[in-house]
Amino acid sequence: MWTVPLIWPVHALVCLSHSGRSLSSEALAENICTNPTRVRRVLAGLKKAGMVETREGLDGGYRLCTDPAVLSLRQVAEAINTRFVDCAWHSGDIDRDCAICSGMAGVMDALYRSMNEECAAYLSHITITD
Repeated sequence: MWTVPLIWPVHALVCLSHSGRSLSSEALAENICTNPTRVRRVLAGLKKAGMVETREGLDGGYRLCTDPAVLSLRQVAEAINTRFVDCAWHSGDIDRDCAICSGMAGVMDALYRSMNEECAAYLSHITITD
């Protein structure tokens, strides 16, 4: 699974907001300092969420189709399935007869879930225009 840093879609949305017009993935990639393929992958999630639209032709590219003043960073994070705190590896073994060994992963997962919820709540108060 490919993890998207939140800064990429936020950067792209701020660029689109300030430009007031369509921008190609190449133009956005140049400004973000990444490659156009990554930009297209990130913007696909934003398009699916209804934040941007695509247009073909001479004036083609990506265009913001949501009011940036009400578009929160939480919405952006949710559109790309951001998890701020995550751990793919779990210590211990749930089948062991030891409360610490069998319970640590569950305790940490609950902690990570809570931290992600706190981050999302914080970002719900910040918009693209902020």
